[in-house]
Amino acid sequence: MQKFNKHNIQPGETVKSIANLYDLTEESLKFFHNNYCKVEDNILIHLTKQKELFLPRTAVADKKKLVKLGHGNKLVFQPENSFLEYGVLITIENNEKKNEIKYNTSVRWVKCENGFHFFEIDRISNLFLNDEEVNEIADLLAYKTSQVLYPMQISVDQQGKFSNVENTDVFKERWNDIKDEVYKEFEGEIVDEYCQKIEKVLDEPNSLFIFIKNDYFIRTLFFGIYQKFNQDYLTEMTETFPVINNAIEPRFKIEVEIDPLKDDYDLINISGNGKLYDERSRYDFINGAPFSLIIEENTVMNDDGNFRLQYFLNGETQLSESLYLECDINLERRKKISVVVAVID
Repeated sequence: MQKFNKHNIQPGETVKSIANLYDLTEESLKFFHNNYCKVEDNILIHLTKQKELFLPRTAVADKKKLVKLGHGNKLVFQPENSFLEYGVLITIENNEKKNEIKYNTSVRWVKCENGFHFFEIDRISNLFLNDEEVNEIADLLAYKTSQVLYPMQISVDQQGKFSNVENTDVFKERWNDIKDEVYKEFEGEIVDEYCQKIEKVLDEPNSLFIFIKNDYFIRTLFFGIYQKFNQDYLTEMTETFPVINNAIEPRFKIEVEIDPLKDDYDLINISGNGKLYDERSRYDFINGAPFSLIIEENTVMNDDGNFRLQYFLNGETQLSESLYLECDINLERRKKISVVVAVID
């Protein structure tokens, strides 16, 4: 994102008239311009041969273009009374294999309590695997049994970050009906084993939380981007993401930037890039280690992984309209997860 705006100087304009146009003082305008322009275009007292002026990013004539930031340049999370439907595309690349999962889901704000927002998540479409509706028995079983989770109620903190699953007690009540439906369609040892695995997860709250925590859609939509940004509209986040199956997720250090001006579509643009930032080596991750197996005095962090995100928020509600998250890590070969989410019109 650019670090400045530009004003093309019109005949008859002065430093004072341009400063007034953008609600700046003459001195602050000259100071900012002189920091970015070529030496020969510096303004000492009056305009001379300059053709354009460099302005702060937030210096615009149309104040409606400014993103509404709170105290300390904080992007404020205010999802009250919202209801949105999203299309979701998840791509999983592992070695030479690549699978795409598509479905639609709804997100409804329920309430705010004790500093947390509560949302109801529901699947509103069938599941498609590689552009085909799931039909393999293993995939169908996974889809059918996953319905026990929906609608799901989750809590999200003031930064828009997923916190917890709030209605786990309902899952067991739903399971009997779901199980009956499964046995009406399928039979055999595979079905018995699969149902036993589901029941085991439902009986262990910690396992159930980890299972839901690995939901790429929930983790992407509620990543926690409602942060405080510095004077350059940047912030640094150290976050984890379930790119691999490990009780302790890989950690990434990410630099995130928000454009203080809405784009031509009245959207707020947020982008981020980062690297893996974890003490565990490639071999630790391959072996499923929750911590580094080697203790060193001067730890060298493993950075063999990448992270990228791009969010487009509604300029008025400041809620996600579309977003993209991409995360990879190098194991024996590179594993990559990408998530695309967009509002359904």
